[in-house]
Amino acid sequence: MRKDIREGVKNLMNEEAKPSYAALARKFNCDYRTIKQAFRELQTEKNDQTKSRRRSKLDPYKEIIKTKLEAECTAYSIYLFIRRKGYDGSYSLVKQYCRKEKVERTKKATIRVEHTPGLSAQVDWKEDMVLHTCEGKVVRFNIFLYVLSYSKKKYITLTFDRSQDTLFYCLDDAFIHTGGVPKEIWFDNMRTVVDQSRTRFSQVKFNQRFYEFSKDAGFKPIACRPYRPQTKGIVESLARTMDRLKVYDYEFSDTVELINIIDDVCIELNQEFSQAISCPPETKWLENEKKYLHELPPNLLNPYFEEQLTRVVSKEAMVQFRKCKYSVDPRYIGKEVDIEISEDGSIQIYHNNELIRTHTLTIDYLNYHEEDKFNILKSDLYRHKSDEEIRMLMNKALSDYDRIERRE
Repeated sequence: MRKDIREGVKNLMNEEAKPSYAALARKFNCDYRTIKQAFRELQTEKNDQTKSRRRSKLDPYKEIIKTKLEAECTAYSIYLFIRRKGYDGSYSLVKQYCRKEKVERTKKATIRVEHTPGLSAQVDWKEDMVLHTCEGKVVRFNIFLYVLSYSKKKYITLTFDRSQDTLFYCLDDAFIHTGGVPKEIWFDNMRTVVDQSRTRFSQVKFNQRFYEFSKDAGFKPIACRPYRPQTKGIVESLARTMDRLKVYDYEFSDTVELINIIDDVCIELNQEFSQAISCPPETKWLENEKKYLHELPPNLLNPYFEEQLTRVVSKEAMVQFRKCKYSVDPRYIGKEVDIEISEDGSIQIYHNNELIRTHTLTIDYLNYHEEDKFNILKSDLYRHKSDEEIRMLMNKALSDYDRIERRE
């Protein structure tokens, strides 16, 4: 429709004058039905605007709804929540608003950030991965992910837990692997890092021990907003590439070989051409970023890697230290024990200051002492068998394993 006709009809409507379709048709040299159509369209638009200005029952609760959507709450749970706060509207109104908010959020463009050498890194976990050994044994593990934002230099390593001690060990290894510490590191709202997550209305509260670690290491921790993966998209992209490990399912013999595979993948990722930086990360890091990272003085972080740690014995009669599990007598299940590392490198486990077990420190996932294994079998799987039968079965299993090892 011609712009001059729309404007003429609109001005007449603003003056609240009764339109003369014939007079306007002569003025604009058009058919009177064109004027009539313009009037109806503008009247409909005016009515729609009037309706949109009406106060909605949701208006007092919209900020609450947005906050709960950020925490990935369902529309129905939000409806029940605001109903307790006085909302007396329908569930369908809440559902429609939630759907609209989600659509609007996905439409928002993410600004591409230009990174500065040595400024930042991003950290995350690839959680609860499962692969099988050649013999079909299930191995459940996590992968610690660390990326320098500028050069895309990566450090990944296998872990069997995501405890704070493990996080500290992994960060220290990452600093060594990448040649220093950046000025800031971005984290997800993991419980080992924050006590209170950041929302639209509250600031993040970092865990005190973690915050002290960050100050001593010389980096500023930054917590991402929950459910906003685009704020740490580099490490999220790295997490997706961990799917390349699926080709090794049933292709490795034990956890030691799996750890070596993941180390090799880390080397490959740093030497592969990256479209984001138009060269391999290793090249970009060596030429442009390594010199901007600050080095840690030797042994500065040693106080965080305690020589004495407290653990609770699991239902498997095992205690976990770093990436591995070590056995104790099953009568200590559920009790607290202390772990110490002796000068000869062995792991010593104490209960009430009494030494109850000594193990050689290894990188094997499961480490059983013969007596512990016997007591575990006797207390559960072989409880109806005699001690002699249990010993025979254990020796048979060990000899079978030795034959397999010799054959390989």
